[in-house]
Amino acid sequence: MVIAIIIIVVVLALLLIGFVAIYNRLVSYRNRIDNAWHQIDVQLKRRYDLIPNLIETVKGYAAHERGVFENVTKARAQAIGATTVGEQAQAENAISGALRQLFAVAENYPDLKANQNFLMLQEELSGTESKIAFARQFYNDSVMSYDNAKQRFPGNVIAGMFSGKFTPREYFEIEAPAEREAPKVQF
Repeated sequence: MVIAIIIIVVVLALLLIGFVAIYNRLVSYRNRIDNAWHQIDVQLKRRYDLIPNLIETVKGYAAHERGVFENVTKARAQAIGATTVGEQAQAENAISGALRQLFAVAENYPDLKANQNFLMLQEELSGTESKIAFARQFYNDSVMSYDNAKQRFPGNVIAGMFSGKFTPREYFEIEAPAEREAPKVQF
């Protein structure tokens, strides 16, 4: 009888330890996602801070390109106001398109392309774009690890018990259909 009670207590203790370990792992994944999102947010803020300086530099050379400046400004405002991962991704698509237009305008002004301030801002923006891409990849990898832990047994049972704490997370995907197509090379 005593041996049976000891076995039951040991089994219950092992189940409790397993439960706590899985719960803590889910919490760690959830916190990693939050941290990764904050890292993206830092890089996006840096990007948003660079854009007005870039616009002002280009404006001095291409004052008659008002529509391009308005598009960049509007896209920046939309991105700053985004509240969800999906809205942020959509806003980033708009910013990328608007910046491509801005750089296309800059190509028409040789003096602007030689301007040190413009070149420095363009380089900083390019570096920031790379950091955003890396941070986005880390975020998406964190979401995948979290989803895997939530969907595998016994994590799915524990996540289901605490469904309010382990809510689904959205991937940060930038849709750029033109970039996904194979480039067409003609001679």
